Amino acid sequence: MIKKSKKIIGLGFVATFAAALIVSSSAEAKSDTPQNAEKTKLESYIKFTQILNLIEAQYVDELNASDLVDKALKGMLTNLDAHSSYLDKKSFSDLNVQTSGEFGGLGISVGMKDNVLTVIAPIEGTPADKAGIKSGDIVLKINDKSTLGMTIDDAVALMRGKPKTNITLTVVRKGESKPLEFKITRDIINIQSVYAKKIGEDILYIHVTSFDQKVAKDVKEAIAKDANRTGIILDLRNNPGGLLDQAVGLTNIFVDNGVIVSQKGRESSENAEFKADPKEAVTKVPLVVLVNGGSASASEIVSGALQDHRRGIVVGEKTFGKGSVQVVMPVGEGEALRLTVARYYLPSGRTIQAVGVTPDITVHPGKVARDDNLTFMIKEQELKRHLEGELEKVNGKKDEEVKQEKALDITETLEDDHNKTVITEDKIYDDAQLKSAIDILRALIITNKPKEETK
Repeated sequence: MIKKSKKIIGLGFVATFAAALIVSSSAEAKSDTPQNAEKTKLESYIKFTQILNLIEAQYVDELNASDLVDKALKGMLTNLDAHSSYLDKKSFSDLNVQTSGEFGGLGISVGMKDNVLTVIAPIEGTPADKAGIKSGDIVLKINDKSTLGMTIDDAVALMRGKPKTNITLTVVRKGESKPLEFKITRDIINIQSVYAKKIGEDILYIHVTSFDQKVAKDVKEAIAKDANRTGIILDLRNNPGGLLDQAVGLTNIFVDNGVIVSQKGRESSENAEFKADPKEAVTKVPLVVLVNGGSASASEIVSGALQDHRRGIVVGEKTFGKGSVQVVMPVGEGEALRLTVARYYLPSGRTIQAVGVTPDITVHPGKVARDDNLTFMIKEQELKRHLEGELEKVNGKKDEEVKQEKALDITETLEDDHNKTVITEDKIYDDAQLKSAIDILRALIITNKPKEETK
């Protein structure tokens, strides 16, 4: 049996050697590569074929050549970098559904960081966000399957599924003594990417949750709607990225000239520069940008470009560090390669990949401490009314007040509607990063005023 196997290996080796020789000779005719490099390439082809044939003939379970080549390709692409991968027919089909169809999911963006599956960010309002998944969580298990050694594509395929079906994620979180389990119900992911709210009488707060095809347009509309605002906070926290042209378009709203981002690859055809169009810039008001570890890809392009152009102050925590360009290249029937072909570079020439964007001012998340006793410091003219109210708590409510409570539901509804457009003081103090951004922006607004307006 062994002799027969060796014979098979020998025949396979001869056939593949001939094929490799033809490929190598063809490549040599078209290439200026030195002969020793071609010799090394040929030896590598032969080595690969030898091992392939050995596995096919001797492995304990029967495998055909097609299966082995697929496994080899998956391993090869995975070992190039965290974002390259081989897509078999099922994976390629799933990718097409993800980018063009309706599917059930969690609303979570994941990436490989230090070779482990890490949450870049949950998207606001999605099942993952509502369940309590956080940026920086390490996904240890998906249902009962360990993620150690799992590719991003395999992980995404497991997390995606029919709406209203359940999935359990086991995550490791910094500061927690043991892994946490989250049972999440999949749903159709419909994302609102731009939220605009008011802070006081002077600041416009714009939260961009992901970069879909309407981000630049929606942000322009939000600014036009509140054109009287003298400062803007652009919140890119937990924004996993999206379309490059929208990142360029969003930056262009605040920057009227110069390079926004460039990409450089091995092939000159992959090199490109994306510059600001003066006609697309709409505002020059002071700007503060909020980022954190969940800000990735397009978010890093925007925050890094604004930082390099000194157009805004970046506040928060260091970003994720995803600055590479992938293209999907169909190969064969229904299969493809997702291959990293270039890296992004910011206007100053620095890279984002594995480095991220470091804020100008680092602020960690948390609440802002404040003295609740200060709420009792009321003005003299309000003192009598306040004390009367305290007395009523002891003696009972007035009849008129009981009647007024019938309208309480309407009042609460109005307050809820108000909170959709205005950030309240309580929410500001619950978010230390936002509070710092507001304070910094107000200082910028003051220093940006013409001298005659300064009092």
